[in-house]
Amino acid sequence: MKSALLLLLTATLLTSCGEKADKQTPSPIVGTWQLISATATEKDSTFSTFNPQTKMIKIITPTHFAFFNHDLTQGKDSTTAAFTAGGGACSLADSVYSEHLQYFNLREWEGHKFQFVVKIQNDTLTQSGVEKLEELGIDRVIVEKYVRVKE
Repeated sequence: MKSALLLLLTATLLTSCGEKADKQTPSPIVGTWQLISATATEKDSTFSTFNPQTKMIKIITPTHFAFFNHDLTQGKDSTTAAFTAGGGACSLADSVYSEHLQYFNLREWEGHKFQFVVKIQNDTLTQSGVEKLEELGIDRVIVEKYVRVKE
């Protein structure tokens, strides 16, 4: 009786572990990404929003994202000192990636949802979509390219 119970318990445990492992296959978007280029298009004008004097990373998990951007002079040059950070919930359905910005040091951006079309090719993530915040007068199409950060 003890052997049968032990065998049943072991089989149940192994089966549940196998199912859990299958459910945890990470999406290719999950990881840490460094911004390498960014453009914005407003009305008929397209311009670069990438600042080579800063470094930005985005961390994406299956349910949340966070981004951090800071100057490369470690705040020692008052003309280039900068730091921005934000994050919140995210989701991916096919190629549509959505971010619900819950935290941001520019508080007027909080509570907004942004949708992007994403494409991953090798170690490059490209996301494009609309940033629209009527109360701030922002209405632009952005395209950002990231490269996967390798440890």
